[in-house]
Amino acid sequence: MSEWSERWQKMVAELEQERDELRLKMHLATADAKDELTKLDAKLDEKLAELKVRAASFDKDGDGSIVDDIGDATKNLAGEIKEGFSKLRAMF
Repeated sequence: MSEWSERWQKMVAELEQERDELRLKMHLATADAKDELTKLDAKLDEKLAELKVRAASFDKDGDGSIVDDIGDATKNLAGEIKEGFSKLRAMF
């Protein structure tokens, strides 16, 4: 076999190996991303349910403190979800 042919076959084999490794990494990253999104969905549902319960028990006498309480709870929820989304984006 000629030197050129050997180099060509080696290059092709290296490219195919790299492609296969990238496919595997992408598959694993996709699976990780799906898992992360599933966790985020569950967390969002849990936090929204918690927020609804808390909102129902807030300031029923009408002094206005419910706005502050809900605002704080909403900021915390949004921060947690945004952090999760950032982690998810970093996977891609």
